Amino acid sequence: MEELNLEQPIEKVLNKLESWYEGVIAMLPNMAVAILVFILFLVLAKLSQKLFVKLFKKASKNKALESLFGTITYYTVLGIGLFIILGVLQLQTAVTSLLAGVGVIGLALGFAFQDIAANFVSGIILAFRKPYHIGDIVQVNGIMGTVARTNLRVTVLKTFQGQENYVPNKEVLANPIENFSILGERRIDLAVGVSYGDDLDKVEKLVSDTISELEGVIRKDDMIFDYEEFGSSSINFNIRFWIKFPNQPGFLAMRNKAIKAIKSAFDANDITIPFPIRTLDFGIKGGETLSQMRLNMKENSNETNES
Repeated sequence: MEELNLEQPIEKVLNKLESWYEGVIAMLPNMAVAILVFILFLVLAKLSQKLFVKLFKKASKNKALESLFGTITYYTVLGIGLFIILGVLQLQTAVTSLLAGVGVIGLALGFAFQDIAANFVSGIILAFRKPYHIGDIVQVNGIMGTVARTNLRVTVLKTFQGQENYVPNKEVLANPIENFSILGERRIDLAVGVSYGDDLDKVEKLVSDTISELEGVIRKDDMIFDYEEFGSSSINFNIRFWIKFPNQPGFLAMRNKAIKAIKSAFDANDITIPFPIRTLDFGIKGGETLSQMRLNMKENSNETNES
C-alpha cells in the first residue's frame, strides 16, 4: 500500500498563509490610514448633516424634507469616505464593481418605482414652491377641502363632507391649484330676478344698499350690480360682493344672509321675484277655439240623435 505524500499540499498551504500574513503586515499602515479616514468622514458626515439642516430651516419649514435631505447628506458624505477608503486599501477592482452595481440597481429601481419617484420629486417641488399651507382651503383636480397634512408622496385634503382624500403629489403638481385662503378674501355671486313691472333703478339701489349694510361684507366700493338678461318671466341681475374668507361667518353663511336680506327688502318694498308660469291652452286645434270646439261637438251630437 502506497503511502500518502502530505508534505507538498501542507507546504503549499503554509506558503499561502505566509503570503497572506506578509500581505496583512504590509497593509497595516494602509489599514490604519483607512480607519482614520473612516472616523474623519463619520464626523464630517454628522457635521455636514447639521449644517445642511441649519441652512434648510431658513428656506423651508417642511420637516419631512428637512429629515430627508439631512439623511441624504449624511450618507452621501459617508459614501464618499467609503470610496476613498477602498482606494487607500488598494481595492480599485472593488470600487469599480461597486459603482457598476449601484448604477444597475438605480436604473432597475427607477423603472420599477417610477410613479413613486414621480410623486416623491413632485413632493419636493411642492415643498419649495409652497402653493398652500396646512389649514388652507384649496381645490385640486375637482376635489375641494382643507389641507390636513402633506408628505413627500401625497397631499391629504379633508372635504367639507368630512372625508379625507389622498391626492398624489404628481397630480397636485400637474393640475391647477385653487387656493381660497391665500388672499383672505372671496367673492359671492348671487343671481336674482325681478318682475318686468318693477322699477329697475329702484331695485338696483335697494339691493346695493341692503348688501352694503350686511355685517361681514368688505370692499363695498368694489361691489358689482349688473342686469344680465331678459328672462322668460323676469329680468335677471347679478349682485357680486366680497367677504373675508375663510374667516367666520363663512361663505355659505354669508350667502344665506344675503339671500334672506334681499327677500326681506323686496317684500318690504312690494318688489316681486317672479316664478315661471306655464299656461296650457287646450282650445287650439285646426284654427278653432276651445269654446267653438265644444259648440261644434254639441251640434254634431244633436244631429246624430235626430237621425
